[in-house]
Amino acid sequence: MGRRPVNLGDGLDFVGSRAQGVLVTRRADGRPQLSNILYHSSGGARGGDPDPVVRISVTDTRAKTRNLRREPSASLYVPGESFWSYVVLDATAELSPVAAAADDSTVEELVELYRSIRGADHPDWSEYREAMVTERRLVVRLRPTHAYGVTQR
Repeated sequence: MGRRPVNLGDGLDFVGSRAQGVLVTRRADGRPQLSNILYHSSGGARGGDPDPVVRISVTDTRAKTRNLRREPSASLYVPGESFWSYVVLDATAELSPVAAAADDSTVEELVELYRSIRGADHPDWSEYREAMVTERRLVVRLRPTHAYGVTQR
């Protein structure tokens, strides 16, 4: 099995076939902040979306959220099946407003994100919607600009 470097389209396809990764943001002192995350990706060479985006649910009080408000760029590391297979997406980050009401646009996007990641409905949407407001959740939208890594052929 050969290895090959990736371009942005290949990287988006690779990331789109998975849902777990490590988000890398930059702390105020310049050091990296790494966070294990679940995500959903749309777009890519096969996705047909001309504006690919990776979406992540975060809380307002987390270090990654503060970091992205200060510097709206991030990298997403996504591992493959072997240690030597991975893709990193460099991206510009956009943050939604913090969820303020169970029926606001942020909560609607969080519901859509939950369904996309889990592939199923939540057992109690009312409870979920209230939790999104109570936890002060928001959506990070990563708009990939560059990809690198190595995948298996």
